[in-house]
Amino acid sequence: MNLDIAAALCKQFEGFRGKPYLCPAGIPTIGYGSTYYSDGRKVTLQDPPISEPEATQLLLHELHHTFLPGVLRQCPILLTDEKKCNAAVDFAYNLGVGRLQTSTLKRKINAQDWDGAKEQLMLWNKGNGRVLPGLTKRRLAEAALLN
Repeated sequence: MNLDIAAALCKQFEGFRGKPYLCPAGIPTIGYGSTYYSDGRKVTLQDPPISEPEATQLLLHELHHTFLPGVLRQCPILLTDEKKCNAAVDFAYNLGVGRLQTSTLKRKINAQDWDGAKEQLMLWNKGNGRVLPGLTKRRLAEAALLN
């Protein structure tokens, strides 16, 4: 499955940072929001910087080997709709497959209730109880793929 749309969304909303940093959740992160390397090692703050092409390759590896399989386990209906699948993969990359697994969003997707799924996406725009404009924009971009 082509995940170019999900990769573009991740790049747009995560941004690139070549040096390891702590994400808002306090987790060591690098590149476009990666917390693990392709070989399964966790990112640490002591790791050397990576280039933008390396970050892109790492992002694509994570999308294809972690997030796409996780999304398709939860929402097998998406196997036949690449655009909608890209939206769910971006959501899972941002929040984790576990959040998708326990969400009403998953139920709406599997019921093919796309209007309901869009409404559910928009509920996931807060950090520390506050609405974050960047997350609102990201959820709107994902919701647009559910048309």
